[in-house]
Amino acid sequence: MRYFDYMATNPLRPEALEAMMPYLKEQFGNPLSLYDLGGKARQAVEDARAQVAALINAKPQEIIFTAGGAEANNFAIRGLALANRQKGAHLIVSRMEHHSVLNPARILEKEGFAVTYLNVDRSGAVDPAEVEKAITKETILISVLSASPEVGTIEPVDEIAAIAAKHQILFHTDAVASAAYLPSNVDKPGITALSLSAHEFGGPKGAGALYVKGGTRIMPLIYGGIQEGGRRAGTENVPAIAGMGAAASLVKAELAEGKEAARLSGLRDKLIKGILGGVENAYLTGHPERRLPGHASFCVEFIEGEAMLLMSAAKGIYAASGSACSSKALKASPVLLSMGISAQLAQGSIVFSMGGGTTDEDVDYVISEFPPVVKRLREISPYAGGWGEAKENPTCIQKN
Repeated sequence: MRYFDYMATNPLRPEALEAMMPYLKEQFGNPLSLYDLGGKARQAVEDARAQVAALINAKPQEIIFTAGGAEANNFAIRGLALANRQKGAHLIVSRMEHHSVLNPARILEKEGFAVTYLNVDRSGAVDPAEVEKAITKETILISVLSASPEVGTIEPVDEIAAIAAKHQILFHTDAVASAAYLPSNVDKPGITALSLSAHEFGGPKGAGALYVKGGTRIMPLIYGGIQEGGRRAGTENVPAIAGMGAAASLVKAELAEGKEAARLSGLRDKLIKGILGGVENAYLTGHPERRLPGHASFCVEFIEGEAMLLMSAAKGIYAASGSACSSKALKASPVLLSMGISAQLAQGSIVFSMGGGTTDEDVDYVISEFPPVVKRLREISPYAGGWGEAKENPTCIQKN
């Protein structure tokens, strides 16, 4: 198996599993229980809170545990907007956002909020000047992701956060895709909230976190008990939280060292060169330089992304086509469309994302085996009767 889908999920780190095991077995207490069994569970949650906070340079009390990145994003958008509605009812979000940001924003529109959806350039980058231009006296929240899991582009979050701070507007960033690869520092002007997901950096699925700057008002998304300071009800998933904390500590050490990011950047560049050199009419999507380490994404003309995935999987290559949360939708990616890529070309999307288990040999294998996949699929392509005819009939598809 050659796994190239780290943007969808990561394998569980052995250290994270080890941290989880006591709370799956003998230390099964409820963190709210007053006796020692509950106290040990509560201590595990607080230890993990400190570990996650350290990853992004936050204070432990600013971390709220959730069931994942999607919940954290929903919590940020709805919670911050509703808690600050008396100050205004206008939000700004980019069209590159994950559905867990875009969909809550659309629901808020139905509840009386106005939302500006920022366009992006051909690389998927948000222009900070456009952010500032969209601000009105009613604007209370801006949300721009740190980096795109679909095209790898790293957004100018620091510049946008500075603009938000200048105008005294709340700013949220979805760092789910970037936390394992780029240092995140919330201890700077402008960043009000930041979303994380454990399984994106080697922790377990079912655990996430939302950083909320101290003193910021936020409306709970889930009501019930007093867990998480009364901001997120429900008995804590102690094993998953412990695993998230352990994984966060490992990522923090890797980011400080810098070797893993450099290694992945080298593999990324090698793969991009190999695919573009070996596949005719393939196009790199996202920014050519300002992109996540280990991320290579393409649109390939005249064939469908799903077909490429299935035939690649038959050769042991596991990749993705678009966002992991929308890859079964069988429609053109909204992210690619927002970048000005035609709907037909966007159907030929494929994303290779690499991580800790990816080797040079894996990349060589993809460079060797992926072009024949494309060649075979083009031979049976429905576009103008196949690849040969399609090349002679360029009107069958818009060029990127």
